[in-house]
Amino acid sequence: MNIIASLFNLGGPDLLVILLIALLLFGAKKLPELARGMGLAMKEFHKAKDEFDREVTKPVSDVTVQPATNTLAQKTEPTPASVPETATPATPATTPVSTATNLHS
Repeated sequence: MNIIASLFNLGGPDLLVILLIALLLFGAKKLPELARGMGLAMKEFHKAKDEFDREVTKPVSDVTVQPATNTLAQKTEPTPASVPETATPATPATTPVSTATNLHS
C-alpha cells in the first residue's frame, strides 16, 4: 500500500477515503475480484515488458542476418516474342462537346 501512496503522493487519510469510496461503489464482494483482475493485468504487463527487454538486449551473435539479393539483376527486359505485335497504345475516348446551349426556351 505504501508503493501506491508514494507513486501518487497520497497520505494515509487520502488513501483511506479513496478505498472507502471504492468499497461503497463496488461492494465488499466485488473488490477482491477487481483486485485480482488488476493483479493479473499487472503480471501480464510485466511479463510482456521483460520479454521485450530480452529481445532488445539479445546478443548480436544470436541474430542471423541474410544478405540482400540484387533484385535489379534478376529483372529481365521483355523479349519481342512476349510483347504482342498487335498492341496499340490506348487513346482517350473523345466525346463531342456542344459549345452553345440555349437555356432560355
